[in-house]
Order: sequence, then structure tokens, then C-alpha cells
Amino acid sequence: MEPRYKRIMLKLSGEALMGDLPYGVDAGVIGVIAEEIKEVTELGVQIAVVIGGGNIFRGLEASAQGMDRATADYIGMLATVMNALTLQDALEKIGVYTRVVSAIEMKELAEPYIRRRAVRHLEKNRVVIFAAGTGNPYFTTDTAASLRAMEIHAEVILKATKVDGVYDRDPMKEAGAKKFDELTYIDVLKKELKVMDTTAVSLCMDNNLPIIVFNVKKRGNIIRILKNEKVGTTVRA
Repeated sequence: MEPRYKRIMLKLSGEALMGDLPYGVDAGVIGVIAEEIKEVTELGVQIAVVIGGGNIFRGLEASAQGMDRATADYIGMLATVMNALTLQDALEKIGVYTRVVSAIEMKELAEPYIRRRAVRHLEKNRVVIFAAGTGNPYFTTDTAASLRAMEIHAEVILKATKVDGVYDRDPMKEAGAKKFDELTYIDVLKKELKVMDTTAVSLCMDNNLPIIVFNVKKRGNIIRILKNEKVGTTVRA
């Protein structure tokens, strides 16, 4: 079977790594995610990953409590580096070559972000994990995923969530929430749907990069997407 995409960007929230824990990383959950990523590489698909840090620290929440926003965001970026190193360890334990690439220089832990080098890693079938967001405060890891996806010429962003797509209301709280199978970028922006933040969606719209929102808890969903099966919600022009 020929995979639907040759190069993908996987956006993982920090919360996706927590499982049922109140904080931190669930080793079982990250192990399952690593196994899924390995299956993707075995199909010959090049995969880059951007991870959030919300399981450790949320800059927006700290800012709301009085911390300087830029300082809070930099602490959040460090949290994403911790998650990136954790995923790298899980992947390398099962024989997947990876590189952690950081937007903030910390050469003892990760490579600095150099676009051409990152693309070369992908061409050599290494998994590239982008850490520290864009390296700038006031930008989310959603925006980082969109930006890096554009820079490496990814064909799609796979946005991993705890639910099976985009709903008109929070399905975890409201039983009658309606799921969308397809949306346009304009729909997402007008209805203020919680797909990705508006900067990230606008970047994807300007560059015609599709977003597929899916449930990361359901084993095999990434492979189903690559096999062109109907999974989650697709956002496109």
C-alpha cells in the first residue's frame, strides 16, 4: 500500500502524554505513542513531531497568576524540551533513530534548529522532534507546528487530541456535542473552534496545509490516516 503522505508533522500536546496522571508523563502512554511512530517509519513515511509542555508547565496560566508572560513562555519552552527528550528515549529504546532539535540553543541536550539539517535528518529516515516551540514568547506550540511543517515541506499536520475530532462544543462536558467530519479554515476561525490557535490556523490557510484532528488514545489511528481511511476531522481550504 502506498501511504497517503510521504512527510507528516505530528503535533502532540503535553496533556496527551499524561494519560490518567494529574501531572508529568505516563510511561505506558509514551511507549504506545513511540510504537505508533515506529510503525509510521516502517511504512517509509518521514515524520516530524512537535510536543507541547502543558503536562509540566503552562505559560498562559502562570501569566494569568501574575508572572511576566515572556518569562512564563520561556519556562513552558523548557517543559517541551523535557517532553522531547522523554519521547526520544522511548523511541530509541525500540530502535528508532531520532534527533531532538531545539529552537533555543542547549547543545548538551539537543541540536540547534537549522532547517536544512532537519530536512536532511528526515531524508535519512530519522524522526525529528522539534522542541522549545518557535523560540519566541507569545507563540504557542500549535504555531510552532504550523511553522516547522511549512519549513520542512510537510504535507499535513496530524493534531493529536483526547477526542476523536472537532466538535461544536466540548464533548467531554456536553453529551449533545456535534462532531464535524470536514471543516474549512474559515469555518474554524469564524466559529472559534478549538482546533489550533488562530495564528496556527491562519498560517495553514495561507499555505494550504491540511490539518487532521484525531484521537491519539485510539491505537492505530495514524496508520489509518496514512491508509486514507476516514479518521477524525479534516480541516482544509
